[in-house]
Amino acid sequence: MMNTQILALDIAGNPFDWIAPEDAILYYALGKVAWELGGREFVFRGGYSRSGVQSKIAVKPIIAIAGSEIMTRMFRTGLPLTHQNDLLFKRDRYTCAYCGNRFAHKELSRDHILPRSRGGQDTWMNCVTACKRCNQEKGNLLVEQFRPLIYVPYVPCRAEHYLLSGRNILADQHEYLAAQLPKHSRMLN
Repeated sequence: MMNTQILALDIAGNPFDWIAPEDAILYYALGKVAWELGGREFVFRGGYSRSGVQSKIAVKPIIAIAGSEIMTRMFRTGLPLTHQNDLLFKRDRYTCAYCGNRFAHKELSRDHILPRSRGGQDTWMNCVTACKRCNQEKGNLLVEQFRPLIYVPYVPCRAEHYLLSGRNILADQHEYLAAQLPKHSRMLN
């Protein structure tokens, strides 16, 4: 249970965060859980009432939280491309965009299609996974001056982003998120 994450959704079913079970307990206790999904149930026990009955809260792996303006604001912002490259490498399935070979995480790097030295930004659409050798050979060249891309970059949808960023994803959570993936998602291949 220590590594389990609860998938928090907005009232419409859009994923907005991975939360700790303890945070989910708070939403349940405050009556903010609008609906829940999942075959599994995590039961947390609390103190005893004066009549000797122990309190307990059962948490499902997927919960929809009602009435939070924070969630609405989160949907307006783009999905982050983290500095550790984990999500980028997972999106690209640990495959170099130039040579097409698969590599271990430590053998990969982030390549900017339009190099940063030429004004390229750290965005999903300007970054691809490259092996360190290809990235070094490319340097600050444009793609047209180096090699063509084997695949094109794309911005992951919200469901794909949560599949990429989750740890120890439970089967119910994976199934829920995978059902929302677009046909072009590399996670379907």
